[in-house]
Amino acid sequence: MASFHNKTFLKHDDYMTPKYAWKNIIQFIPRDKVIWECFYGDGKSGELLKELGLKVIHEKVDFFKENLGDILISNPPFSIKKEVFMRLKEIDKPFIMICPSSMINTQYIRNLFQRDNDLQIIIPRKRIQFIKNGNELSNKCNFDCFYYCYKMNLSNSITWLE
Repeated sequence: MASFHNKTFLKHDDYMTPKYAWKNIIQFIPRDKVIWECFYGDGKSGELLKELGLKVIHEKVDFFKENLGDILISNPPFSIKKEVFMRLKEIDKPFIMICPSSMINTQYIRNLFQRDNDLQIIIPRKRIQFIKNGNELSNKCNFDCFYYCYKMNLSNSITWLE
């Protein structure tokens, strides 16, 4: 059995976002802004956002060195989510990131966003079933994710999707 203590637990960050996960929140994304899908993955996420009518930048560039678009939207690699959110706060642009719901309890999220109170959450109605190797992992995702939002001017701090 894999163990966190003996470091045999493997990190797998190549889980892609299904179209319905973006469609769930399309009403919260301004159509007049340029979206930077800042983690390339398999390249399909940017295409999906374009199919939903958004203006999207989706290129293989280094997120930690670039600063593109008006709003950042992505499903970042979970293994580096702390570094990602530190960089997002540094960039200081509106964003929507899909990340595990448990992340809300971390000290780094508290330290980064508590003072400004600008972090908002969109809670999906059901678990997002990510895509691995081109196949949706129906009912195999064993954790919940939220859409973490910053400076998106949502009407509520917590939005529950129907």
